[in-house]
Amino acid sequence: MNDSSQSFLPSGGYRNLISYKITLVIHEATIAFCERFYPRDYRQTSQMVQAARSGVRNISEGSGAAATSRQSEMHLTNVALASLADELLQDYETFLAHRGLGLWERDDPRTLDIRQRLRVDRIGTTATSTSMVECWGLHDLPRYVRYASPEDAANAMICAIHQATYLLRRQLRAQDAAFQKEGGFRENLFKRRREQRKRQPDASDRSDASDGSDRSDRSDGSDRSDGSDRSDTSDRSDAR
Repeated sequence: MNDSSQSFLPSGGYRNLISYKITLVIHEATIAFCERFYPRDYRQTSQMVQAARSGVRNISEGSGAAATSRQSEMHLTNVALASLADELLQDYETFLAHRGLGLWERDDPRTLDIRQRLRVDRIGTTATSTSMVECWGLHDLPRYVRYASPEDAANAMICAIHQATYLLRRQLRAQDAAFQKEGGFRENLFKRRREQRKRQPDASDRSDASDGSDRSDRSDGSDRSDGSDRSDTSDRSDAR
């Protein structure tokens, strides 16, 4: 929880986000996938690995930026989402298309099975799978893509990316709702300054109110009792 005595917003803690955990595994599995299927295509490997890395790093950077800027947090989260949904996902779909392999439908039994497996870190051996090579959970994905058939490996990566992007979209909506409700760093800083001014009136106002120097000057009748003034008056009367 955020301390009400400070303006900084809650930040960090990205390692506990499920979206971060999945994206981190996607990055590791993408490296394994590229080493297996693109060993000599350094350009393609670089693009895919960088897109996966962008997803990981922008989630962590966005979490850190949340302390002073909700807008930066949302921007970086959206960059992570775009890196996965608009770049990396397309690369895996292109891989299937170029090799004449099938892209599994959402309700395909193989899709439902791998999605269920990727929801947990590790699963027991009682689970069934239509794949020749078993995937024993999210953290087993890098090993799985090294040994599964090309079609199964690419579709498993696509399923993992869909799970990550689904969570990132939810994350963005939650960040937007928090900003609308609680404001950002600047709003909270302005609010704290305003409240502090209400509790502590301006010191210059108090000093002016207690300063009696003006009243003492007005009570000083020395000028009026000066005989030289009366003599000036008498001189003017003589002139008339």
